Amino acid sequence: MTPFAELTDLPLRLREPAVRDLAWTLCAPPLLAQPPAPQRHPLTASSWATCPARLADWLLALERESQPLQAWLARRPVRRLGLYYEHLWQFALQAAPGVELLGANLPVRTAGQTLGELDLLLRDADGVHHLELAIKLYLGQPSQSAEPAHWIGPGGHDRLDLKLDHLCRHQLPLPTTSAARQVLAELTQAPIQSALWLAGYLFYPRDSACPAPAGQHPAHLRGRWLHARDWPAFAEQAPPGPWAVLPRAAWLAPARLDRLPDNPLTDIPGQAQLRVRLSQAADGSWQEAERVFVVDDNWPAAGV
Repeated sequence: MTPFAELTDLPLRLREPAVRDLAWTLCAPPLLAQPPAPQRHPLTASSWATCPARLADWLLALERESQPLQAWLARRPVRRLGLYYEHLWQFALQAAPGVELLGANLPVRTAGQTLGELDLLLRDADGVHHLELAIKLYLGQPSQSAEPAHWIGPGGHDRLDLKLDHLCRHQLPLPTTSAARQVLAELTQAPIQSALWLAGYLFYPRDSACPAPAGQHPAHLRGRWLHARDWPAFAEQAPPGPWAVLPRAAWLAPARLDRLPDNPLTDIPGQAQLRVRLSQAADGSWQEAERVFVVDDNWPAAGV
């Protein structure tokens, strides 16, 4: 399922934030091992997958000289985490041996109406693939059930079951529509296989039972969450170490800071905060030891 499990610690060895995010993007496990639709790592047929050391060497070379990646990202400045994640994938796929990126973010329109967008179209030794990418962070609601409906986004307007339904019913079948076939015919005449790749983190409630969602990947990345009113007691009982707030743009790879922020924690009423406890590494850097979402006391009252 994940061809680079042996490289999961690589992001913490990298100092350049964008390169660290790129390494995390390529090496992180998916949220689900058994989603309700085919799932495929975009680099499955690359020689990087059969020799992960080659991918590590490429990433370490980018660490030494990150200008190509920085220039790529500067051409596509975005604020949305999902678009940033997609752009990191696009950069890697253009460099990956054995992979040809045929198109990315391909709009599908008919009669002036946009039906959707195809995230990736690539060719490799296994054929031509349409892949839908998603980076998600979900907070589990106290429950005895493994239903995906119990997993909600930090903003309260997203839910794992709804995301999976949208992927399965709309995004993955999109290439079969007549409008999409016209777009794809200009790029390839080969049969197209559709699959998803869903990565991110699952956050478990601090003090309540909540099983992982059905089909979860046993190595999925995780954290904890709590309401703001519970933060003082939680912080008092937590292992020693300073805490810092991660801005949304830094939600991918585990945090690594050369120095502690001057004002690490601030309260933002009504907004979810991703806070990380830091520990000092042997090289003097401050590295993420755990991540915790702190949400408004009324969360998730906004519903989905």
